[in-house]
Amino acid sequence: MNSEEQEIWDFLHHHLRAIFNRDAAAYQATTAPDLSLYEWFVTPHRMDGLDFHLFMIKNSWAGTGTEFRYDLFEPRLQRYGDTAIVSYTFMLSIAGEQGIRHQSHNESRVLVKGPNGWQVVHVHKSPAGQGE
Repeated sequence: MNSEEQEIWDFLHHHLRAIFNRDAAAYQATTAPDLSLYEWFVTPHRMDGLDFHLFMIKNSWAGTGTEFRYDLFEPRLQRYGDTAIVSYTFMLSIAGEQGIRHQSHNESRVLVKGPNGWQVVHVHKSPAGQGE
């Protein structure tokens, strides 16, 4: 992996950690204000902007006192100038009172590099298999 590819993956992990660490400032810094996203498990419609995720971050979307871990399976990076597409199967493990549970989905994120560095501009999530 070259240094430019490493920079993109490091950025992506910083962005994802901002979500799980409830760091709204870091999330806003790593996400374009005109974000568009599809999250099939939330709604079958496209959502635009940051308001939805900022609400979820502010209100501890996964519950208080839970521990998280995420893994990215089969990660792929496609780079086109100042645009990058990362795709992978995302598995979230959550430790709670009922033990550990897992959630998986396929995910693509489109990143664009501007004057302030990389930002996520589009996210698309889809089911990873039956039973999702």
